[in-house]
Amino acid sequence: MKEILETIIKNLVDNREAVEIKEVEGEKTIIFEVKVAEEDMGKVIGRQGKIAQSIRTVMKAVANKNDKKVTVEFIG
Repeated sequence: MKEILETIIKNLVDNREAVEIKEVEGEKTIIFEVKVAEEDMGKVIGRQGKIAQSIRTVMKAVANKNDKKVTVEFIG
């Protein structure tokens, strides 16, 4: 799942080297903490958070197949 998220994020940003994704896994929940360069944060979040919400929706669909719940947090 982390690879899918990483692919999505890296295709949105200009500074690919600054992308960091930390995975915190619980029993039924996975939390992804996404860090990108400050100038790329707007590209990842989008207008009114629409891109960020779309990323979360895709990740929830992937996690559903594995009977997990997923949360994606964007850290500035």
